[in-house]
Amino acid sequence: MSYTIKIQQIEHINHNVIRMVTDKPANYSFKSGQATNLAINKEGLASKKRPFTFTSLPEDETLEFIIKIYPSHNGVTAQIEKLVVGDELIIEAAWGAITYKGEGAFIAGGAGITPFIAILRDLSRKGALEGHKLFFSVNEKKDILLEHNLEVWLADNLHLTLSDEDCDAYDYGYIDTSFLKSKNLNPTNPVYLCGPPDMMDAVKASLYELGVSKSLIVTEA
Repeated sequence: MSYTIKIQQIEHINHNVIRMVTDKPANYSFKSGQATNLAINKEGLASKKRPFTFTSLPEDETLEFIIKIYPSHNGVTAQIEKLVVGDELIIEAAWGAITYKGEGAFIAGGAGITPFIAILRDLSRKGALEGHKLFFSVNEKKDILLEHNLEVWLADNLHLTLSDEDCDAYDYGYIDTSFLKSKNLNPTNPVYLCGPPDMMDAVKASLYELGVSKSLIVTEA
């Protein structure tokens, strides 16, 4: 089943990421961390569905998406950047395996932070953030999303690392075995993982090395 929704707000939140708020279909439901297939309701684009994660909460009256734009790909995200308030989108039912399974660590690379924004926002609203950690890797400081929110939510349990820029106040390098060990990752708790495929493969290898059971890794792939 598909639903047509209208854009209420659309804005850049950094150099290549857009925040988009839309109306919400009646009785539409999803879990924090889940996604939907989305298309632009315009000629030539309505059949081009792509997966995007909800960053709003299930009980919110509107839907929110935070979307990284890839202009060089000349694909759907490049078209999203051209949209304005009042334009229509098409979404389907929600899906996704990344949902909350209990206290643990979130590991994100780049736009892979989006399902965790919703889960952390939900935990914050419930006053249940204590004990959770977030490991978030991006290329450069300008690529960090919602840094202030993450700092407020997680304080000393927020671990940001830059892979392409050596900058004061941030760790430099990749999320690997030694990095996770130095930040006291608990291998007996769930680990939520989302990011580019190569990054996820490398992190999974590190998690196994640290003794994390495959059954504790929550990911789409």
